Amino acid sequence: MEGSAADSVGTQSSWLRCYRCWSQNLEVQLHYEGILKVEPDTAEAVEPIEEVQEAVVQCLDCMHDQPHLSLAFYEENGRRVSRIEAVDDRWERMVTGMPWVASCTVAVDGDEVESCSGPEAADSLAFAAFGDHGTREFFTHVRFHKHEGDSRIVIHMLVELYARSEEEASEVLEAASRGTLAITSLAPESRPPASSGGEPPH
Repeated sequence: MEGSAADSVGTQSSWLRCYRCWSQNLEVQLHYEGILKVEPDTAEAVEPIEEVQEAVVQCLDCMHDQPHLSLAFYEENGRRVSRIEAVDDRWERMVTGMPWVASCTVAVDGDEVESCSGPEAADSLAFAAFGDHGTREFFTHVRFHKHEGDSRIVIHMLVELYARSEEEASEVLEAASRGTLAITSLAPESRPPASSGGEPPH
């Protein structure tokens, strides 16, 4: 499996599946917020002034989000069509790779952390360390954090990510890091069991 997955019917079965259990029993959860203009003559509220959409693809067998898949919208014959697409720089690594667990620290600017206490602290620290990867793709566990002076926060974490080799796992962590990354250990884990009917990708 090499190259782009987008618009390739021949490889669609390779990426249109859960990256953990390989099930193809998926759904899209679409969250929409918008402001619609009201037409005073007809009372129609159809023209969006402002809109925000967030789509999350989820596996119905293991209930995990699928960050290697995204929902795209197209205009076809005057109507809007939605279609699942693979994220090119992520899908092959996640579907064919295996889980790796890293023990690491990330030193970030204190201004990057919105909150370091309370119920939002874990997500805030994970985002400060790895951005969207830290809250959408990686499984992160913030063990603790330390303030160094007034400007730096060092976040100590366990991170699970999917990759095809130790080298690739290190490269993904380095690329996602938003601060100074130090990996103290990196070890492979066993793949979760495939769902019933979850055939390996071809």
